[in-house]
Amino acid sequence: MSDFRKTPDAIARLTPLQYRVTQESATERPFENEFNEHREAGLYVDIVSGEPLFTSLDKFQSHCGWPSFSKPVESSNIVEKHDASHGMERTEVRSKHGDSHLGHVFDDGPRDRGGLRYCINSASLRFIPLADLEKEGYGEYRKLFDKEGRQS
Repeated sequence: MSDFRKTPDAIARLTPLQYRVTQESATERPFENEFNEHREAGLYVDIVSGEPLFTSLDKFQSHCGWPSFSKPVESSNIVEKHDASHGMERTEVRSKHGDSHLGHVFDDGPRDRGGLRYCINSASLRFIPLADLEKEGYGEYRKLFDKEGRQS
């Protein structure tokens, strides 16, 4: 897949929560979201554009209530913006092609993985299981995984 974009059809398919998060920069409730405790091997893509964002290989348990990743799978698909909303100074993370609000990045992640924590709303993500990468058009990412779902 290489034609990642935001289309009216993609926006129309979003649930109300997915719309609020991706299009209005809302935040879903902590601990009550689809991928916080998700452990399956695979790829997380933008719910709007389908652009690859993160893999299960870089997901870790941060106990913050949202899925956390140490790095994006394609840094060129991530845009960082200063966010001074809600009386805080943060770095917002958006998808490049879909312009979806994803969450925020913090510098309190695992030091042995680079020290970053991409704290991402589940509502902004679609998960592609490892077994489905080829049929969903993401076969090029299969090489990141070996038979145990670890980086090769």
